[in-house]
Amino acid sequence: MNEHLLIKKAKKGDVEAFGELYTTVYKKLYRFAFYILKNQQDAEDVVSKAVTDAFTGIRKLKREEAFSNWMYQIVANKCKRKMREYYREDILYEDIDMWDHSKEEHYEVRKAFMELSSEERMIIGLHLFFGYKTREIAQFMELNDNTVRSKESRAMKKLENKLKGLRENG
Repeated sequence: MNEHLLIKKAKKGDVEAFGELYTTVYKKLYRFAFYILKNQQDAEDVVSKAVTDAFTGIRKLKREEAFSNWMYQIVANKCKRKMREYYREDILYEDIDMWDHSKEEHYEVRKAFMELSSEERMIIGLHLFFGYKTREIAQFMELNDNTVRSKESRAMKKLENKLKGLRENG
């Protein structure tokens, strides 16, 4: 059954149709969450919660062709919340003298990445970490190829500026 028809059925409350949709996107969503969170259990939890939210909110999806992008957006938002939890824990238990240099760098890179807009994180994530080409990202996000290139370039410059101090001090 094609995705468009499955989405229409899922919007009407068809659990089996939603299950089929879930099966088609789970691995990609999990890899996306795992890359951001670097923790298997947290990535599984985030995707599970995102799927629950998607099932309860699928009736609000306006354009069926935007389903994958919508799912990635839900996962990205859940990851962002989880990252905030990480940061709160880091602040509570932080003892900078015990940190090794690489852990601090990892934290700073993750922090800088999470400070980008969700759209910028999605573009960079899909391109650099999942190997999607600009054209594929543009189609997926329903943007012009040049818009994707320009947004990616600006986002990379933002990351570079945020991380400049790391290179100079490292």
